[in-house]
Amino acid sequence: MQIAIVLYDRFTALDAVGPYELLSRLPGADTVVCAEERGPVRSDTGVLGITADAALEEVREPDIVLVPGGPGQRLVMEHEPLLGWLRAVDATATWMTSVCTGSLLLAAAGLLKGRPATTHWAAMEGLSAYGAVPTSERVVRDGKYVTAAGVSAGIDMALELCGRIEGEQFAQALQLAVEYDPQPPYSAGSPAKAGVFSRTPDNRTSNPRVT
Repeated sequence: MQIAIVLYDRFTALDAVGPYELLSRLPGADTVVCAEERGPVRSDTGVLGITADAALEEVREPDIVLVPGGPGQRLVMEHEPLLGWLRAVDATATWMTSVCTGSLLLAAAGLLKGRPATTHWAAMEGLSAYGAVPTSERVVRDGKYVTAAGVSAGIDMALELCGRIEGEQFAQALQLAVEYDPQPPYSAGSPAKAGVFSRTPDNRTSNPRVT
């Protein structure tokens, strides 16, 4: 089972690393980090870099594709080398997944037309523009397409996917192994809960990640 994690400049680290920690532990998993070219790819902070060990053209038939989000997503929305690759591997992939604004790249590749999907709360309109059906759920599955909401939701998505692939008992054991037991000190993780924090002073949606 080959798992391809696709990177591009200014991706958000947790979008990729969170799901990686779970999916890479599936029995028989062969995880490959890929980008348009081999070499280090910088996250949105510019501090953390992750090495792509393979170029996109070298990864031809992955079983699972993971597309993270991040501010850099906006710069590759019309980048055919990436979009064309997504369309090509979609033909044989068992699962096409995304985290945060990574779903906008799946949509831009034409893979989510008419399908329910989610993304970061501040980027929902982008899904509609490409024919997807925006859904505010944390994880949305439509056939082999599984999209997660913003950043941390990628961990939920990966855990659910592990359960579907290897069974609930395996997924629960994995959840225990990584001690994934969220107990945040604040209840401000969604616009519905955050209230004023989801708006800027001039009443525009605030999103430090996507802008």
